[in-house]
Amino acid sequence: MEIVTKIAPIILALIMLGLGLGLRFEDFTRVFKSPKDFFVGFFSQIIILPLIAYLLIIILRTPPEIAIGVMIIAAAPGGVTSNILTKFANGDVALSISLTAVISLISIITVPLIIFTSADMLGIKEVSQNISMTGIAIKMFLVVTVPVILGMIIRKFAENFVASKVEIFNKLNIIFFIIFFIAAFYEEKENIINFIIQAGLIALILNISMMVIAYYIAKAFTSGIKQMKCIALECGLQNGTLALFVSTQIFGKDIIYAIPTGAYALIMYITGFIFIYILKSSKSNIKE
Repeated sequence: MEIVTKIAPIILALIMLGLGLGLRFEDFTRVFKSPKDFFVGFFSQIIILPLIAYLLIIILRTPPEIAIGVMIIAAAPGGVTSNILTKFANGDVALSISLTAVISLISIITVPLIIFTSADMLGIKEVSQNISMTGIAIKMFLVVTVPVILGMIIRKFAENFVASKVEIFNKLNIIFFIIFFIAAFYEEKENIINFIIQAGLIALILNISMMVIAYYIAKAFTSGIKQMKCIALECGLQNGTLALFVSTQIFGKDIIYAIPTGAYALIMYITGFIFIYILKSSKSNIKE
């Protein structure tokens, strides 16, 4: 994991810079215009997703090393991928962007809090021994918050140029994401099958169950089908690069803690596109 440990902060910072370039200050103020839809998505991702992950760990009796990796991916915010797939699904893209923006910025607090709390509940002492909650929050601030704010400032002063290139920035973010995971899996190519066997089942169950649960929570409380699609995808597509970064910062080169992140990252694209296909084939599209 030596290459991954070194490039994780750089790739993540570039991805978050790209996210910032795609944001406007209106993406944050928009939450006040549709607070109910935003709160349902926010609650589903910040509270329900980690809770479902923790329950699955208990039910499946997941080994501690895999368990904390699952909690790391569950704590991660959505990424640009969720915004793009929401667009493919004809969901509420504006809501998706707002959720990604707000949750990404506050992730410097929520991610360490969820990880350290769940580690205590699972009796995993290695987390607190390796790095403090404050330490990981500061590192996340430098590679998550600062690049996002910098990207937004750049867009503020070069609105016309940046706005016309948003799609390119989004594609670059996906390319960075792919490069990062290719590097990660190349380093551990001999163990990939093992990793998927060890963490694939819980990653698959978490991904599918969370998208379904979020979809029906949104169905009960949000404005309509577009918001339901958005929230389901936002809760099913996590920022895998951020999760891997956190894993490497806490556990260094110990690959086992990053296994669920890698497994989840592979699975979420497949299930995400299948989910979109099901949604587009559903009669519920008549209501749009």
